[in-house]
Amino acid sequence: MKKPIWSRRALLKGSSVVALGGAMTPYFSTYVRAAAPPPSATTPALIEAAKKEGKVSWYTVMDLPVAEKLVRTFEAKYQGIVVRVERSGSERVFQRIAQEYASNIHAVDVINSADAAHFIVWKRNGWLAPYVPEEVARHFPVDHRDPDGLSATSRVWLSSLGYNSDQVKAEDAPRSFADLLNPKWVGKIVKGHPAYSGTIMTATFQIARDLGWSYFEKLARQKVMQVQSSTDPPKKLALGERAVMADGNDYNLIQLKEAGKPVEIVYPTEGTPVIVGPNGVFKGAPNPNSARLLHSYLLSLECQQMLVDFTGQHSVHALVKEKPSRMPLAKIKLMKDDPAGVEAQSDEIKEHYAKIFRV
Repeated sequence: MKKPIWSRRALLKGSSVVALGGAMTPYFSTYVRAAAPPPSATTPALIEAAKKEGKVSWYTVMDLPVAEKLVRTFEAKYQGIVVRVERSGSERVFQRIAQEYASNIHAVDVINSADAAHFIVWKRNGWLAPYVPEEVARHFPVDHRDPDGLSATSRVWLSSLGYNSDQVKAEDAPRSFADLLNPKWVGKIVKGHPAYSGTIMTATFQIARDLGWSYFEKLARQKVMQVQSSTDPPKKLALGERAVMADGNDYNLIQLKEAGKPVEIVYPTEGTPVIVGPNGVFKGAPNPNSARLLHSYLLSLECQQMLVDFTGQHSVHALVKEKPSRMPLAKIKLMKDDPAGVEAQSDEIKEHYAKIFRV
């Protein structure tokens, strides 16, 4: 028998049922706001308690090579703790956690998503644990910290355009979303799918809000190659399977270009969708001390700087430095992030998108 597919709408409607056995108090659609707890340092006592647990489960949407690199450095720093990485697209991670909690299975310790709207649902359901690492309190902007201490921004990236420089000359490359509608790009475009990828869900919301669904209706006539993850369009460009990408992410293009692949990044003139990826600890974490230790590490200067250097993504940690060779976030015209808007419209976005693109 197939496992049920949970929509966000169904999750919100059934919150009181999903939180089984009195393990947590669901917040439904409204909840009492509690003050964030005091900042917590990574103390010898926490490290010792985490080592006694000896393991931690991290559900993440980061590229597997990136997640594994961060995990290896954590395991080397805190020897004796093994990290189990569960990597998938944001929507699949969201569904998996819903199914596990519906069965009273608490397997996830730490969560990372490419869809900040998921944290609205988890917070409303009372599934997240309040925990504020000391570095977050000291070095993260207030608007990148949950006011109740339930999550913090682990990374920021953009859903840009791009092209294969072997197939497209710089002067002929699209510079805007509108340029993608030129007949010369018919059969040459690749893009991701919002029903799989949190990045693409967020980007689709921002583009539809700013440009209208009529833009996607016109784009669908371009015989677009449809893939799943936001990591797929950059790969298709590098392989030469498509000449142009309509969305995806800029950090994979940065990595590919720095590795000598024939790809170029385009930040569209209308503005580029911006994606915020939070990190948090689950209240029902089976390894609570290891969970807090890993969460603290992922948001530390050491890990955040490595993330920026290795992946080409951005950090909100005030002490992190970007590479001079890369375009600084402050110089890019951005669309406005709105996780609450995504959370409210996600099911409609997936339905409308599937109808337009017939996928």
